[in-house]
Amino acid sequence: MQSFRVNGYDMAYLEVGEGHPLVCVHGTLGDFRTWYSVLGPLSANHRVIAVSLRHFFPEHWDAVGDDYKMAQHVSDVIAFIEQVEPGPVDLMGHSRGGHIAFRVAQARPELLRKLVLAEPGGDLDASLPVPEGTPAYPPLAAKTIRSVEMIRAGDIEGALQNFYEGIEGDGSWRRVPATAKQQLRDNTLTFLGQINEQRRPYTLSDAQAIKTPTLLIGGGATTGSLSVMWRVLAAHIAGSKTAVIPNAGHWMFEQAPLEFGEAVSRFLTE
Repeated sequence: MQSFRVNGYDMAYLEVGEGHPLVCVHGTLGDFRTWYSVLGPLSANHRVIAVSLRHFFPEHWDAVGDDYKMAQHVSDVIAFIEQVEPGPVDLMGHSRGGHIAFRVAQARPELLRKLVLAEPGGDLDASLPVPEGTPAYPPLAAKTIRSVEMIRAGDIEGALQNFYEGIEGDGSWRRVPATAKQQLRDNTLTFLGQINEQRRPYTLSDAQAIKTPTLLIGGGATTGSLSVMWRVLAAHIAGSKTAVIPNAGHWMFEQAPLEFGEAVSRFLTE
């Protein structure tokens, strides 16, 4: 584990492999360990740099303070990338980390060579309508609010199960390996910050502003709004490419690491 001093914060990261730098940004309840299962496949051809965002493991945050904001995390990732050589870098984000990566590409495209968004999280503005006939999925923010209530009541396990099964479906929590569950537990209190993180919805003009060559990846078995959002964004990001990882859900890189690594590596080496 190493760290860069970023906006007054020691931002931890892991670095594996040689080649062009690929900076990886985890999602909700994640950290640099999120990418363990694909470090092997990706580091065969790339210098993989997996970061832990502000207040995530190895920090054990007490949920005190008001700097858990989407804008802060975007600013931190930008400042981190500015210290990575050589640039421009490739940037990959998953879920909430995909939202961060999207905003980095929107704000500082000169820092990036290629962009990979694995089921980026967030909401769509009215200017980005979903295809006709798409079911009306409840917003994931409601699950976050419920999990926060459960954490404050002392039910950590219930909060994590509520969050995870809200994405992967009923009964999925019991199938999660113990090591993956522990990673989520280590970051539980970040939920308390996320509820007021001030994340803006994606707009049509946001999507059209992305000029970095972009790959959007989805799990073939993902359900709910996360299965729709990346496809809508792909339709409006000029020249973007898409890939589907069969028989995998939202955490596709854990469930199908070889297939995920192959899709990402193929795009980055084109």
